[in-house]
Amino acid sequence: MRLSRRALLAATTAAATLPAAPPATAAERGKQLRTGFERLAEDGYALLDGQRVGIVTNPTGITRNVRHIVDVMHADDRVNLVAVFGPEHGFRGTAQAGGSEGRYDDPATGLPVYDTYLKSGQPLADIFTTSAVDTIVFDIQDVGARFYTYIWTLYDCMEAARLAGKHFVVLDRPNPVTGRAAHGPILHKEFATFVGRQPIAQAHGMTVAELAGLFNGEFLTTPVALDTVQMTGWKRSEFYDTSGLPWVPPSPNMPTADTALVYSGTCLFEGTNLSEGRGTTRPFELLGAEGIDGGWAARANELALPGVHFREAYFAPTFSKFQGKTIGGVQIHVHDRVAYDPVRTGIALLVTAKKVWSGFTWRADNWIDKLTGSTQVRTAIDAGAGTDEVVAGWQDELTAFRRIRKNYLLYR
Repeated sequence: MRLSRRALLAATTAAATLPAAPPATAAERGKQLRTGFERLAEDGYALLDGQRVGIVTNPTGITRNVRHIVDVMHADDRVNLVAVFGPEHGFRGTAQAGGSEGRYDDPATGLPVYDTYLKSGQPLADIFTTSAVDTIVFDIQDVGARFYTYIWTLYDCMEAARLAGKHFVVLDRPNPVTGRAAHGPILHKEFATFVGRQPIAQAHGMTVAELAGLFNGEFLTTPVALDTVQMTGWKRSEFYDTSGLPWVPPSPNMPTADTALVYSGTCLFEGTNLSEGRGTTRPFELLGAEGIDGGWAARANELALPGVHFREAYFAPTFSKFQGKTIGGVQIHVHDRVAYDPVRTGIALLVTAKKVWSGFTWRADNWIDKLTGSTQVRTAIDAGAGTDEVVAGWQDELTAFRRIRKNYLLYR
């Protein structure tokens, strides 16, 4: 039966006016995302076939049903897992900042666990040789900040793998604070430490697989034999809570994805005599010191920084700076995470803290220079510069880094 022109028009109009499908929920979007490990396993570990495998990982190396990938791989006959390599805080994550778990045999699997923390170059290459692995796999959840040490464990392990003649595989996971853009100052090579080996932005806006490509293409004198297993279903604009993946603290003072959101700015307070909130339930969201009152929060709120409010707060850290003392300061409340700029906010809080608290000092070792990557931030603030002037000081270098960064982005 043929429809009349009027019937065809009515049918077309009805189809055009059907309500749009509702937007996907976070859980539905999460089902679309597949991590690098999930894709490796779904492919039967073909990339690792016939090889003796070692893995660099920590408690974040889990499946979406929270099984650790070491346990999963050890129980699977299709992969020959023979060693584990632990970063800062250790493979099972029991050590605090600046610590590791040392060399031991894992009670759950019997696998030898080697300590990589603060090891690099030939000494780390020797560990890889001793372990008798052919391929080294890296799978750790990063948080998007240059001074978070796991990305430099990645760099050091890539370099050591090259020296030892090993194959290197990176399994990708989301950048929890999105991969929209790079922000903040660029490291100057003379300030290179384990909180920054190479000249990248303070908030780099990349995933670990993208960083591996950048390291291999720009910074290693001779590239390592590198494979990366990308995610599917992840977009650069997405925050961690859209991933459908469980959050496991990558380190003891990174309890939630909200912590990661502020960390690339407020970790700068490690370079001062103020508490960065270690020893509280909201590290890097609570900042303070003895003798600070509500004036700091008021001054910070006057700046009308995008996406954030500051609450006058009092707290007593159970360890670290001001342990057991009640101190005053601010709590950061991000109300619009898309508009929020963590690095600019961190600088604004440094500038205002110095103005409202006469006791403000930098750490004696100028750790702030290691965190920011140069003397620029410290000297500008000491000279009385405001937030805009401090931020303007790194823009040319940031623009140059953004041009390089584009060449290594894997996702839209």
